[in-house]
Amino acid sequence: MSRILIVEDEAVIRGALRRLLERHDHQIGEADSVAAAQALDPQRFDLVISDLRLPGEEGTAMIARAAPVPVLIMTSYASMRSAVEALKLGAVDYIAKPFDHEELLATVSRVLEQQATSMPPSMAESETSAPSEMIGECAAMQVVYERIRKSAPKDVTVLIQGESGTGKELVARSLHRQSKRARAPLICVNCAAIPETLIESELFGHEKGAFTGASAARTGLVEAADGGTLFLDEIGELPLDAQARLLRVLQEGEIRKIGSVETRHVNVRLIAATHRDLHSLSRNGEFRLDLYYRLNVMQIDLPPLREREDDILLIADKLLENACRRHDREGLKLSRAARREIRDSLWPGNVRELENALERGVILAEGHLIHADDLGIAVPPRRRDTGALNFDTADRPPNPAENSLAEDEEDLSLEDYFQHFVLEHQEQMSETELAQKLGISRKCLWERRQRLGIPRKKSARSRAN
Repeated sequence: MSRILIVEDEAVIRGALRRLLERHDHQIGEADSVAAAQALDPQRFDLVISDLRLPGEEGTAMIARAAPVPVLIMTSYASMRSAVEALKLGAVDYIAKPFDHEELLATVSRVLEQQATSMPPSMAESETSAPSEMIGECAAMQVVYERIRKSAPKDVTVLIQGESGTGKELVARSLHRQSKRARAPLICVNCAAIPETLIESELFGHEKGAFTGASAARTGLVEAADGGTLFLDEIGELPLDAQARLLRVLQEGEIRKIGSVETRHVNVRLIAATHRDLHSLSRNGEFRLDLYYRLNVMQIDLPPLREREDDILLIADKLLENACRRHDREGLKLSRAARREIRDSLWPGNVRELENALERGVILAEGHLIHADDLGIAVPPRRRDTGALNFDTADRPPNPAENSLAEDEEDLSLEDYFQHFVLEHQEQMSETELAQKLGISRKCLWERRQRLGIPRKKSARSRAN
C-alpha cells in the first residue's frame, strides 16, 4: 500500500482526490498548505501531489521540502509555461485541473512504479512486510515473505510448491520485481495450457518448415525471456522431451530451435511452480530426476487457504473491494453470517475459489449486505458433522431466552430450526427483521416458507379488512 500526501487548499477537491486514491488502495495524508504538509513529514510518504497555487508558499516549494520523495504538481492554470516551470524545478510530472480520473491514476501508478524500481530491493520491500501484491500476516506467510526477500536478489532457480489457487504466480512476480532483472521481461507460461504437441515449439521456437504448418520461423518464449525471468507454471505437466531441452538451458544456457542445427546462448533465470510432488513423479518416470534437482535450488512452499485462518477474512475484504469496483457496487459489506461462512469453509480451490464466491455475492446481493446464501458456498464437512447452525444468529444482540432455546434445540436440523424460529418470532418481527436475524435475504425467507408450508402471519390491517 503506497502512502500519498495531498496538498490542496480547496477541501472539496482534496476530499474527492482522497476518496479516488483510497479506492485504489493508497493510504492518504492531507494538508492545505506547504507549512501544514511540512508538519506531516513528507519524507514518510511515497509520493506528494500538490496544487501549484496555495496560500503562503506555492506548491513548487514542496519539491525541495519533500526530496527525495517525488512531487506531482497539479494546477487549474493549464498553461505550458507553468508546466515547464514546475518540471524545471524538479517536479516529477504535471497534471491540469479539472483532471481526468483515469489519467491521474495512470500517472500516479507510473510515478510510484518508477520510484520503486529505482530503489534497491532491500529498500523497496522491508524485511517484515509482504510484497505489495500479496496479502497475509500469518506465520506461514511470514516464512514465504522471508524466502522471497532472501532469494530474489540471488540469481538462483526457485521452485514454488502449493495447491492450485494459492498464488504461485504472485510469488514469481514478487521474486522478479525484487531481483536484479526487474527491468528485463518476465515471461509467464502455463505448461498445462499448451497442447503437448506444441509446447516445445512454444518454449524453444522453430525454423520455417520444421513441421507441418510451420510457415515461418518463430522465436520461443525461453529466448524471449533472455536477460530476464522465465516463469513455468505447472511444470509437472511438461513432456519428457521438453524436460530434456529445459535441462540443457539450465546446465549450459543454450537453446536449439526445432528444425535448427545451431545453438543459441540465453541468460535466463528460471522460476518454476507446481501443485504436484515432482520427487514422486521422478520415481515413477514421469519427471526427470536430474531436472528436479536442477529446479529445486531454493524451494518456497505456499500454505493452502484452510491453514491461514488468520488471513482468510483479510484476503476476503481485499477481494470484495476489487469485485465491488469491477461491478460498480462499492459500499457492499459482508454480513456476520457470510464472514463466519467464509472463515469456516475449507476452500479446496483456495484464493481462486474465494474470489469466485465473492464475485457471485456482489452480483446476487440485494441491498447493502452480502448474505451467506449469496455466496453459494457448500457447507463444509466439519460443519455438517457438528450440526452447526447456518443462520446468522450472531447478527443480533445476545438474548438469554433465545440462547436457552438454541441450547435446547442444538440437535434440530436446519429446517426444523428455521420453522421453529419463524413461528416463534413472526408475531413480533417483520419479514425484513426475520430475514436479517436468520442471515438470509427476504427472497430466500419467502422461498423457504413456501417449501416448508409456513404461512405468513397476516398483518393487523389485513385482519381488520
